Amino acid sequence: MNSFKRHISDRLEHVLSQGKSILLLGPRQVGKTTALKALTSDLYLNLMDPEVVMLYDRTPQQLRHEIQGLSTSKKPLVIIDEIQKCPHLTDLIQVLIDDQIAQFILCGSSVRKIKNLLPGRLVCLYMAPVMLTELPSITPKISQLLLNGMLPEIIQKEGSPTDIDLRLKSYVITYLEEEIRKEALVRQIVPFSKFLRLSAIESGRLINFRKLATQIGISHTTIAEYYRILESCMVVERFDAYSESQTRRRLATTSKYIFFDLGVRRLAAEEGHQLPEEYMGHLFEQWVGLELRKELSLRSPLAKVTFWRDHNGPEIDWLIQDQDQLTPIEVKWTSTPSLRDAKHLELFLQEYSNAKEGFIICNTPKTLKLSSKITVLPWQKLQSLFG
Repeated sequence: MNSFKRHISDRLEHVLSQGKSILLLGPRQVGKTTALKALTSDLYLNLMDPEVVMLYDRTPQQLRHEIQGLSTSKKPLVIIDEIQKCPHLTDLIQVLIDDQIAQFILCGSSVRKIKNLLPGRLVCLYMAPVMLTELPSITPKISQLLLNGMLPEIIQKEGSPTDIDLRLKSYVITYLEEEIRKEALVRQIVPFSKFLRLSAIESGRLINFRKLATQIGISHTTIAEYYRILESCMVVERFDAYSESQTRRRLATTSKYIFFDLGVRRLAAEEGHQLPEEYMGHLFEQWVGLELRKELSLRSPLAKVTFWRDHNGPEIDWLIQDQDQLTPIEVKWTSTPSLRDAKHLELFLQEYSNAKEGFIICNTPKTLKLSSKITVLPWQKLQSLFG
């Protein structure tokens, strides 16, 4: 499958044209370096190289000298990849930005060491795995996307299920199990490995820290810290519950954690390709949530994707909060949805006056209207939610 342009490229060029510097965040292997190398820069530094890190960590002013030595008539563009490997550089970069000496793109795969750095001086952008709207004209089957994920390497290269699993397993071993341990200084290797597998299995469900702690044999506070580590390394995304209501007292407040890529999730969970239909429906729900967040990160960065659940039964899989407007969304692993599938949507629309229309995302081949306020969308037309 041929390469394709990522939406983030246009966003990068737009921000640069405004003369601003950028902090580009995203998990490993989602295509950040490829997108950056497509830009015309005056200086490119890759801090994955230990010798490069050692040089700039020991002598940060080396960066200033190199920039001043550039032969360019305009303000130079400097790209620094994996900036979290050398956080000491950020103090100098802050000065260089303030003094209008250079324009920067700082790229990172962890916010653990850089999340509070350079406040207000950079436009923060996020790059996820391949988006639905970035896929080539020949879209893979939804089952393939749920099982193999949407990392560029997986989408672009053809291969047998065994080949795909080998690539994904390599990601789990070389990054999730090794790099995260080094990044977070996780000392207890065996408990963390057990946690990684269980967190992949529990992806998309309401998490009970104490239950997981009992299964692994560690404290629930350690479980909470492990989730914070995965979130700061952008391996999982946290989805919070929407808990505002004037009529219900037992709305869920617990968050859900979803692995950033479902192929990586499957290999971390040590699962094969033959999964029960009910489980595929659970993965489909997670995939829709991730796609909604990807789209909103580019279209409406201040909007949120949450979920709504009453402990007595009713629940809404996903809820888009855009300013004061709510859009409830149900996800169904079916090709023949009915009004019965919309009962919780109708209930939500009755209770929340700032929700005007509800949607069902499913395997139907065409857009359908179940009622005046309920629309059914094929998963391929998910982006039509955003106009």
